[in-house]
Amino acid sequence: MNMRADAIADLYVRVSTDEQADKGYSQRNQEEMLQKYCMNHSIEVRNIIYEDHSAKSFNRPEWKKLLQNLKKHRKSVDLILFTKWDRFSRNAGDAYQMINQLRDLNVEPQAIEQPLDLSIPENKMMLAFYLAAPEVENDRRALNVFYGMRRAKKEGRYMGLAPLGYKNKIDDGGNKYITPKEPDTSILQWAFQQLSEGVYNTEQIWKKSKEKGLKCCKNTFWQVIRNPVYCGKIFIPAFKDEESYFVEGQHEGIISDDLFYRVQDILDGRGRKYRTKMETRDEFPLRGFVICPKCGRLLTGSKSKGRNRYYTYYHCFKGCSYRINTDKLFGFFQAELQRYVPKKETVEIYRKILEDTYLELTKDIQLAKKQTLSQLQDYENRMSHIRNLLATEKIEASDYHEIKGQYVGAIEQLNDKLVLLSNKVPEMDGLMQQDIKSLLLIDRVLANADSKDSRAIINLLFPEKLTFGDNGFALTKPNDLLKLSYQYNISL
Repeated sequence: MNMRADAIADLYVRVSTDEQADKGYSQRNQEEMLQKYCMNHSIEVRNIIYEDHSAKSFNRPEWKKLLQNLKKHRKSVDLILFTKWDRFSRNAGDAYQMINQLRDLNVEPQAIEQPLDLSIPENKMMLAFYLAAPEVENDRRALNVFYGMRRAKKEGRYMGLAPLGYKNKIDDGGNKYITPKEPDTSILQWAFQQLSEGVYNTEQIWKKSKEKGLKCCKNTFWQVIRNPVYCGKIFIPAFKDEESYFVEGQHEGIISDDLFYRVQDILDGRGRKYRTKMETRDEFPLRGFVICPKCGRLLTGSKSKGRNRYYTYYHCFKGCSYRINTDKLFGFFQAELQRYVPKKETVEIYRKILEDTYLELTKDIQLAKKQTLSQLQDYENRMSHIRNLLATEKIEASDYHEIKGQYVGAIEQLNDKLVLLSNKVPEMDGLMQQDIKSLLLIDRVLANADSKDSRAIINLLFPEKLTFGDNGFALTKPNDLLKLSYQYNISL
């Protein structure tokens, strides 16, 4: 490789993230070698380019900037120097195309530790070897890692990040292992037990586990309940002629083998014994709360079979003939509830609670929006600045368009992020414009409650029971909370 004594070169120093710890690949080491080479050969150094991307392709930020600079300032350099050809590329096809592209710009790429005269056709075979050798070395290293991990699994060691319910630890000898982590372990033990009973389906148990404090998505939960690691087993996948099998793990299982396989039978449909329990709405929410207008006892409820369907009634006990249709009595009760109108002070307190809750639940998103708006303003200021520079002819139009292109892309990304953040929560003004008073109407609250909650609400509001007459409910003494928060409108 012959070089002029007055040649000018750009030095290209590349270290990808996964190579940072490898010997001989540090940026400082490469730069020192290149600088020393240029000094010994009287080569002038124009720029030093530092790259931290993989050489699988030339889609690298700093390389693209270098190539653009070479096109813009032709004949400014003669050489691009790097230590080895794998610093330039690891793909033979891409490398040949880039070499031809550089030659069109009268620039020659060269590796100082593997010099090649590329004008000689036979040297292209050597170049292909230099480019492929590191890839072969990487493949061999990956295969060695694979065999090492497979051997560790066969010895019962769990490899990688600890699964849900466990945590990674290191013993005194430097060996890594996993150990159960509370409270996740107890929740998962409960979940496996529930699944083994075949009463609730997987999604219901996942939701109940989340209520207990388990933090995982539904897909992760499904992987967990299928994972034999929880009964102390390690799965060895099939490889070549070796079939898949299980080994006893070195870690502590959180459930028994029997429980794990019973759960698998349930999931596979072989062990389900019961249908999923479904909650049904109580047809008699006022049972035990209304006083019989004839005898003073509390009304109960039951169904009566007609010709084509069942009819439901509230009625008294044996010895008293009073009864009334359930829908009719509940209609009277709804009308009674509508007489209770929220006081102005109650509405204001509820509004304040809504505002405080909104701010608490959205504080992270609001902070992110604030930061995004600040970044947008910064880029807008930068755009304004470069426009002023262009107007005063302090930068060229080509430089202006190049910088503008970078800023426009960043601004578009920030605007997209802002839209995404805004869509995550409704605006507070929109929430406050709703009729908050209507949210506090007792009849609506009761209509949206399930049977258990509705009976609890009735018992709370009317602890002294309800008196019913021919024209509806008599004025009943409510509890203190109802008297303080609502006013009774007798004209309704």
